[in-house]
Amino acid sequence: MKIIIAGAGEVGTHLAKMLSQEKHDIILMDPDEERLLLPGSSSEILPMVGNPTSLHDLENAGIERADLFISVTPHETTNITACILAANLGAEKTFARINNYEYLLPKNKELFEKLGINAMIYPEMLAAREIVTAVKYPWARQYWELFGGMLILVGVKIRANSRLAGKCLNELKDEDKLYHIVAIKRRNNTIIPGGTDRVEAGDILFFTTTKSHVKDVQVHAGKSNPEVKKVFIMGASRIALRACQYLPNNIRIKVLETEKETSQSFAEVAPGNVLVINGDGRDTELLIQEGINDAQAFIALTDNPSTNILACLAAKQFGVFKTIAQVENIDYIPLANDIDLGTVINKKLIAAGNIYQFLLDADVSNMKFLTFSNADVAEVVIKPGSKLTQKPIKDLKLHKNITLGGLIRNGVPMMVEGDTQLQGNDHVVVFCLGNAISDLEKYFR
Repeated sequence: MKIIIAGAGEVGTHLAKMLSQEKHDIILMDPDEERLLLPGSSSEILPMVGNPTSLHDLENAGIERADLFISVTPHETTNITACILAANLGAEKTFARINNYEYLLPKNKELFEKLGINAMIYPEMLAAREIVTAVKYPWARQYWELFGGMLILVGVKIRANSRLAGKCLNELKDEDKLYHIVAIKRRNNTIIPGGTDRVEAGDILFFTTTKSHVKDVQVHAGKSNPEVKKVFIMGASRIALRACQYLPNNIRIKVLETEKETSQSFAEVAPGNVLVINGDGRDTELLIQEGINDAQAFIALTDNPSTNILACLAAKQFGVFKTIAQVENIDYIPLANDIDLGTVINKKLIAAGNIYQFLLDADVSNMKFLTFSNADVAEVVIKPGSKLTQKPIKDLKLHKNITLGGLIRNGVPMMVEGDTQLQGNDHVVVFCLGNAISDLEKYFR
């Protein structure tokens, strides 16, 4: 596919790097030449200095031959205008990043399609949904739905009380029918584990399972699952408002905001179960006064990642079970993970992943990669007659850095075992590390 991405910010560059693994013809456009200097970027990404609302620049980029035009600049009007121009100049499909929830209402879908905009994304809304999922599953670090929710990928930090701690994977034969451990993150290293690899306390394990066995993952990981009745949110942002609207109305929510005018504006539109407090979420006396000691979740959503990280660490000192921090600086994310912060929300990465899923939904014939914890997750449709269908999985001699996490066969999700033999049209979740991607491709020729 020929894909033109307008906007070389963190959303655009992350998306371009994800797509470059699939050998697409990618042009990354931005009016600022310095933003196009991508260290270690793939040769598959062609940088181009240009304005996405310029007819001349779009034509120079070959817009008439583009299969997909994606505009993810920080400016909504630029993205809308650029997509309208791109569609009228011949782009097959367009995708715009927006900041107005109203545009996503079903009644407006036909209007934007007539204008030439096929899909839109509202990052704050997606981030709010991630927060709601994190509150719903407070025992998990990450929780992703694969293949429309038929398979689940869960990241969990293992404590010493877990029945898995100290055991090798080949000692967990009975558990293979409930879930599959597809990756282990140990400090700064991620491995695709084999049977002789041992689980250690402090590891972050990534499990694939089905919805019916998510509870088994929680119990085996030694995780309690407190009912969330009270939540603190620091920062009265748009993400905070959406999160308040999406969280169940039986949860008591206290929003702490330092700016008085912002507090008042937020209070006017917040749901009835939300109390807005004009104060600093880092003020320990204020937190104690407002009852932080009996809160189950603390969510930090200010624009300052350092403030969010420190506030969450402080909340953990008060015994808050679940902490969630918005960290928009991608360089801070490894630090946040290393200090046992909890769940990290980055709306730019969420937006890039959602656009990526849009491509997956449009074309399931090719491998699609989603990066997590230095590993690649591929949702793959097995071609009839491919090498993967010739033998049971244990006899395929897959690369040591490749594992199969689960499959969907005729609409039924299931775990894979050594004796499982794949069939044509099976939908399979594959996990790869490093250069194992290229080794994986030979099985699909």
